Amino acid sequence: MISIRHLTTYRYRTPVAFGEHRMMLRPQESHDQRVLSADLLISPEPSLLQTVHDVSGASVTVARFEARSDALRFESRVRLDHQPQAPRPELADDEIRHGETFAYDPQDLPDLARAISRRHADPDGAIAAWARQFVRRAGPTPLLDLLSEMSWAIHDDFAYALRLQGAPQAPAETLERRTGSCRDFAVLMIEAVRSLGLAAQFVSGYVYSSAKAGRTGGGHTHAWTRVYLPSSGWIDFDPTNGLVGNVDLIRVASACDPRQVLPLHGTWAGAPGDFLGMDVEVDVASEEARGLQPATRLRIAQGR
Repeated sequence: MISIRHLTTYRYRTPVAFGEHRMMLRPQESHDQRVLSADLLISPEPSLLQTVHDVSGASVTVARFEARSDALRFESRVRLDHQPQAPRPELADDEIRHGETFAYDPQDLPDLARAISRRHADPDGAIAAWARQFVRRAGPTPLLDLLSEMSWAIHDDFAYALRLQGAPQAPAETLERRTGSCRDFAVLMIEAVRSLGLAAQFVSGYVYSSAKAGRTGGGHTHAWTRVYLPSSGWIDFDPTNGLVGNVDLIRVASACDPRQVLPLHGTWAGAPGDFLGMDVEVDVASEEARGLQPATRLRIAQGR
């Protein structure tokens, strides 16, 4: 059993008005993870609160407010039955050859097209060339091997840098700088595998430690990549931690574009200098091994 506590507090100089806020905090129900309980506490109390499903089937809670306040607080508490599954190499028989792009069954293409389409410019072909180095020059390359090696290469060769605000940096920049956040690494891997003709999605969720070694990306929301293989379905790859499969990963939402899976976003109305900052506290832990990953508090102050 996994327990998740996610607390976000926005701070303001004077009471301000709040517009609609949308939250993606509830893990997706599936054969590998089942929500046992979920509670959401919001202060001030919203005048309207509704949970809907987005286009991918993820749960989105929509809140609207009438009260003004100098603080806005969202606290999500979830208990989850998590049954991670490692990919089975003996079942993953999909392959690619040097100089080719992967070809899906024509029946699957309409559903996978958006996940195959590249989103970022690669004018000098650097991302495609980097992806091609994982394809063997002689004979077929098993796709599970290729994707695992790519994920491990990012983990081993790139430096992790925590960055909570702003969009992911361009994958070409991540490749050149060899540094980035979990979101940056996920986007780089997505663009790289799409250059090989593979369908890939951006995943937002949480990472925890089921072993004594900690995981990079804990203490806040986490991001990784998943790729569709015809023989095995969607498989998770976490280049930040070098993980293959969803061990230690709690999936909340997945989409073709990171902008579709923001954990929390909304609007407020007040003077330009009223916003003081945002505090985030996330605690994700196995109830059987409580205490392996303590809560981490993060504070983001408004720049001057």
